[in-house]
Amino acid sequence: MNRFDPEAATAAYLSALSPEAHARATAYTQGGHWLILWTAVIGVAAYWLVLRSGLLVRLRDRLEGRSVGPLRTSAAVLALALVAETVLNLPWVAWSDWAREKAYGMTSQSLSGWLGEYLVYALIAVVTSTLVAVGVYALIRRTPRLWWAWSGALVSLVFILAMVVAPVFIAPLFNRYEPAPPGPVRDAVVALGEANGVPSDRIFIYDGSRQSNRYTANVSGLLGSTRIAMSDVMFKKDADIAEVRAVVGHEMGHYVLRHGWWNAGFLSVMAVLALFLVDRLFPLVARWLGASGVRGLSDPAGYPVLGAMILVLGLVGNPVAASFTRWAETESDRFSLERAREPDGLARALVKTIEYRAATPGQLEETLFYTHPSVGSRVRMAMDWKAAHQVGSVRAPMTVTLVRPDAVRP
Repeated sequence: MNRFDPEAATAAYLSALSPEAHARATAYTQGGHWLILWTAVIGVAAYWLVLRSGLLVRLRDRLEGRSVGPLRTSAAVLALALVAETVLNLPWVAWSDWAREKAYGMTSQSLSGWLGEYLVYALIAVVTSTLVAVGVYALIRRTPRLWWAWSGALVSLVFILAMVVAPVFIAPLFNRYEPAPPGPVRDAVVALGEANGVPSDRIFIYDGSRQSNRYTANVSGLLGSTRIAMSDVMFKKDADIAEVRAVVGHEMGHYVLRHGWWNAGFLSVMAVLALFLVDRLFPLVARWLGASGVRGLSDPAGYPVLGAMILVLGLVGNPVAASFTRWAETESDRFSLERAREPDGLARALVKTIEYRAATPGQLEETLFYTHPSVGSRVRMAMDWKAAHQVGSVRAPMTVTLVRPDAVRP
């Protein structure tokens, strides 16, 4: 009997794509790395333009001249700043999030469809960001020495609230979420969920093909709103039962291992650190950006300075954030292998993600940019597990076809 070779098996899976497909995936992925930098640069430029226009200072002075209170003044000034920044960034976002995706075949969505959804998202973002920023500026005025700590606590609460609310109220604005229809997929998923303490009513299929052609699934929410969702793209790309079990097992790993709470805690720590640095560096950065008329950190007319600093700090902290998410993804892969026991199903699913995530980056590239371990390393992990446990696919591959999302019923 031939001994199973994990290295050869990994190479065989990766060779399922042609060299041209791998090259295209590498170009797309590495171009995405540059997007991180340019998104920050263009965002800072937009904030600088808003700051230098003097619009915020004039609005502040006008409202104060009418004896408008500080909360209402902050709300109006901050809303104007956020709307202006959103408008200035729109051409870049349209290119990076739609035109580039279209060019690489990652979306079939029309420009009008994308723009309509983006405007809804932007409205939600402006309203919620304005409310949070008003709270932060109120804390700056009331507790000038420790505002960054109290604001960090506020931001943490907002993170948690957003994670609870998003699956219930926000996600349905953009996609239809339905329980998996009766059949082999539902049976396999429900059985896996029952074996791992995940209620079957937490598992959904959504029409993700509306926005993206990516083969993907996700877990979202917190507390009672947590859900596992599989994009219908998985089934349009002929997912078999072993793949579905492996992918859902991975998402169940996030659920069972409470990665949502870990993520909230990590983001909270990062927020506190960022706000502490803003507190210390604001006067210097304000001078660099030429913040004429801004009276200091507590002045909402100086919000573009704060926003630009957060963007730059986010760029610097990106490798740390990426490393954290890679840890969570690795833990979820391990959970899937141990619980679903589908190493080949996981490998087949991972190979289908290579088109938007190059398979074999260098170590430095992966450390700096990858929010998931590379596909090559993940497939090798699955094959090593298979070799150690002498396990093939538990079930024979069986292709399943999903009915249209608008026809799915519980």
